[in-house]
Amino acid sequence: MVLNMAIIGFGNAVVNYHLPYLDKKENIKVKTIYRREEDRVGDTERELLYPEITFSTNVEDILQDDEIELIVVATHVDSHVEYAKLALEHGKHVLVEKPFASTSAAAKDIFELANRKNLIAMANQNRRFDGDFLTLKKVIESGKLGNIVEIQSHDYFHPQYARSGFGLLHGLAVHTIDQLISIYGVADRINYDVRSLIAPGESDDYIDIDFRYGRMKATIKCSLLVKIEHPKFIVHGDRGSFVKYSSGHQKKNGDGRTRVSIEAEPEDNWGTISYVDDEGTSHTEKVPSEATDYGILYDQLLQAIRHNGDKPVKDEEVLYVLDILHDGIEAAKRAN
Repeated sequence: MVLNMAIIGFGNAVVNYHLPYLDKKENIKVKTIYRREEDRVGDTERELLYPEITFSTNVEDILQDDEIELIVVATHVDSHVEYAKLALEHGKHVLVEKPFASTSAAAKDIFELANRKNLIAMANQNRRFDGDFLTLKKVIESGKLGNIVEIQSHDYFHPQYARSGFGLLHGLAVHTIDQLISIYGVADRINYDVRSLIAPGESDDYIDIDFRYGRMKATIKCSLLVKIEHPKFIVHGDRGSFVKYSSGHQKKNGDGRTRVSIEAEPEDNWGTISYVDDEGTSHTEKVPSEATDYGILYDQLLQAIRHNGDKPVKDEEVLYVLDILHDGIEAAKRAN
């Protein structure tokens, strides 16, 4: 049975990170996209690239459509709560872009409403299915590194994007923080070095957060003032180490509808593992990369909707990440 869904919003996330992966799903159909009338001004030609989808400027067209079971909220964060609650109140499951809400308290209200309605509300933490992160998980789960003692996760933008105002934590670090939490859960303690190198006390363009899990330390780093390429992941265990450069986002075609190919990256960007095995022999090997596929999240969400399976992104994980983002912003405001 095909799941009919609707999307609220038609920005970069929708056209590049939702629709191209949904194109490949025979059991999920995007029936309608709702856009506010003011958002369509001077921007209607793109709609013609999706003739199979109905575009509407009346939100009631999706809320009152009994065929639509799932609504994706892909708008600015300040409207996430409003639209998520509208969807749930009209009996629709809801998938909300990240950050899920501005605060964990607002997110908790959404989850409680979903539970009362016996519906699913979930954050779209699709970067759990980045090829480089899936490769990292594969290496950790292999046990070849022994007991993990340190993980470094790096995400960098470039200086031309630096400006006053808070946004790097919620816009970029939310992904890498969520990736870590999805593996290790709640940390024993967290140390924040979140500040601005451009506008101290008024921005968050430098992020260095340490998560301690017993003897293991995981560090999430983001900075606008790093130009040279740096490994995406560096992992050390008591038997070896692993280094992986970023797989990057999928390639986008210049004009027309975005299409994606679900395939692993070439060997020249595979990660490297060096370890000592049970016999004491040293090995250094290339690790074949996993493919980036954000459609996996939809597959798992469909299982949860149709067969009461577990949600791939848990409520408690979303709330925890939002609290971390809040504490990071507070640290940035105090920093000089």
